[in-house]
Amino acid sequence: MPKKPSPETLGQNSNSEALGLTRETVDPAQITRRRIALDTLARYANSEVEAFQHFILLTNFPQYTDVFANYAKAEPILGPVLKVVHSPEHDISIIDYRVGSPMAALLMDVLSHLHPQGIIMLGLCGGIHRRQRVGDFLIPIAAIRDEGTSRHYMPLQVPSLPSFMIQKYIAEELIERNLTFMTGVVHSTDYRMWEFDEKFKARLVEEKATAVDMECSALFTTGFARKVPVGALLLVSDLPMNPEGIKTKASAAEVFERYTKLHLESAIAVIKRINAADKNSRRLNLRRFSF
Repeated sequence: MPKKPSPETLGQNSNSEALGLTRETVDPAQITRRRIALDTLARYANSEVEAFQHFILLTNFPQYTDVFANYAKAEPILGPVLKVVHSPEHDISIIDYRVGSPMAALLMDVLSHLHPQGIIMLGLCGGIHRRQRVGDFLIPIAAIRDEGTSRHYMPLQVPSLPSFMIQKYIAEELIERNLTFMTGVVHSTDYRMWEFDEKFKARLVEEKATAVDMECSALFTTGFARKVPVGALLLVSDLPMNPEGIKTKASAAEVFERYTKLHLESAIAVIKRINAADKNSRRLNLRRFSF
């Protein structure tokens, strides 16, 4: 497993001064993509970059960071943009980046400079398939790029795919836990209130998407472009193809109450599974890319 970046390479603290980017000392030669990326991560998270662990869990919701903090007996760190919890004991950091493909892509970009062993998105999605029920899981095998961010990282003809190996370990864990899940294509869009757009809904049916979310295609595409292994375990939180299935404040609260802990525990177990495989095989390298 790769070592975490050292203080000598990243700076002793999370502020710009530690990274050599003060107004008094700035040198144009120092303004590199890596330095700015790490400075952005430290600034947005209000956290030292050295504190980020080898495995990263991503979420859109503070309930997940709170549950993880309780599990890891660690204090959440609230930055101006991100909420994070670090657990050196479990070698995991969890980041709540709020919502949207621009923030998802930016986070993947800046995290790529820390060379994480693996990233798993714990997202919620709207189920489209007739057999899906609230509380089921989806393991996306691909994402439809209907958002405006991923095109800045890869041409539109490039498919948006997660790390096969991470998705494999997720599937193995869900099977062992006897949890209900599907595999399929998730349609990632930055279009909100689409539930009332009949043409958009007809397009979802035509393309045979399994679910809808807002970030997976940006995460997968940016991860591929920046050589970061990323997977996703999505929870079906609503069934928005029918009016009575659209998420409300009350139904969302029920989903968080019933499924957040299970969702998070499953992802932590996946990371343990990956670590166990890593110890048993010298060939396991989730960060192996062929370009």
